[in-house]
Amino acid sequence: MLEILTRGFAAARERLAGVRELTDENIDASLRDVRLSLLEADVDLGVVKDFLGRVKERALGEKVATRVRDAAGRTVRVTPGQHFVKVCQEELTALMGPVDASLARAGDVTSILLIGLQGVGKTTVAAKLACHLQKQRRRPLLVAADLQRPAAVLQLQQLGERLGVAVHTAAEGETPAALCAAAAQRARREGFEAVIYDTAGRLAIDDALMTELEEIAGATEAANTLLVCDALMGRDAVNVASAFRERLDLDGLILTKLDGDARGGAALAVKAVTGIPIKFLGTGEALDRLEPFRPEGLATRILGMGDIVGLVQDFEEVVDEKEAEEDAARLLRGQFGLDDLLKQLKTIQRMGPIREVLAKLPMFGSIAEQVDEREIRKVESLIGSMTPTERSQPAIIDKSRSSRIARGSGRRSRDVRDLVARFEQMREMMASLGSGRMLSKVPGLGRLAGAGGGFDPGLLAGPDGAGPGRRASERRRSHQKGKRKQARKARRKNRRR
Repeated sequence: MLEILTRGFAAARERLAGVRELTDENIDASLRDVRLSLLEADVDLGVVKDFLGRVKERALGEKVATRVRDAAGRTVRVTPGQHFVKVCQEELTALMGPVDASLARAGDVTSILLIGLQGVGKTTVAAKLACHLQKQRRRPLLVAADLQRPAAVLQLQQLGERLGVAVHTAAEGETPAALCAAAAQRARREGFEAVIYDTAGRLAIDDALMTELEEIAGATEAANTLLVCDALMGRDAVNVASAFRERLDLDGLILTKLDGDARGGAALAVKAVTGIPIKFLGTGEALDRLEPFRPEGLATRILGMGDIVGLVQDFEEVVDEKEAEEDAARLLRGQFGLDDLLKQLKTIQRMGPIREVLAKLPMFGSIAEQVDEREIRKVESLIGSMTPTERSQPAIIDKSRSSRIARGSGRRSRDVRDLVARFEQMREMMASLGSGRMLSKVPGLGRLAGAGGGFDPGLLAGPDGAGPGRRASERRRSHQKGKRKQARKARRKNRRR
């Protein structure tokens, strides 16, 4: 996702690594990489020129404090390259924002009119919006006003059935405008809290269809008129938005299929050129893969810095806060087994594709595309073939147990051994984080430190003062030493015979 843009900004950042000051020469060289990536991403030329001009002006014209204090009160050194990245981030955010992703209400009802070209995914977006409103504990009504495309009504009915959402359909001979007016009356009569109108796709140059759309808009008086655009359209998305804006008042734009867009030109340029803000992003086929647009989040992802705020929001939707805190405490004590690992994997899967989750983590965005989703299924099958005792105590898995687990999961014994070895390494690492001062240096975990600013090792240490991970390692070494000693005794005994 947005690989072309990310590649250009990464190249610019690498050019400035190690430089002692920003000059016209090194800024121009860095911005050349950015310019090429923006143009390759199909961003409008005028937008590119304005953006690069503002970045250069700020990068060279602002005074920068080379030593600043971070959130923890520590003094850190700021490099010229970091200043350049900060300027790029702020200008990217300003280019795409500001945005208010909330949906307006007319009285107690949130009414949404979806319009756009054919094939951009309006019907699926209608269902995704219904799912989004359900998460806010609102009761939506879907309106099948697309009477042009064959099976459009059936598709919306099937999606509504999956969500448990009512779908309003047309009576015989009813026009789209009359259908929408009747749906609005039904929503008021039956107490629906939201109405989503799925209209037929049309070209802005088709005057008859655009006139019909104006009639629908008049009949519904929707509080939100949202244009649905395909991110893969690139610069054409800007032209489409401009054409529809000439006939209707648009409140926002929904950009679909962003997960399959390597360019990102539409996301960057549409607000700057048309003034129409992006309200939502479609990032997958699943009905819960619609997220409110946050310009700062997309800007940091383009710069390869992830999107921690977006990741936390995704996490909060799928986990119980109290349970997560208890799991984290056990994790840092080293008191967790393969069952816990399987639980965490399932939680991550509920947050979305693993590649998207990793892309929101700083420093992991560049390797997100290298992740193989099949590895998760392999781990699940291996753990599923283990007994409860083996899951809680992986150290007991010997050659015989490995063979049985491999047969049960359809894998190899080597896969079982590799999984156990990686798991033990992870458990030791987490235990060492929890048993020493390393934890206080991990960003975002400072709140676990003591009131004096340092983490108390005694909180997670055992009676002997050693952390659980260290004790586990010592037990394993002692066990292996004992086995070697027994083997030597057996060899000597055999020789005497």
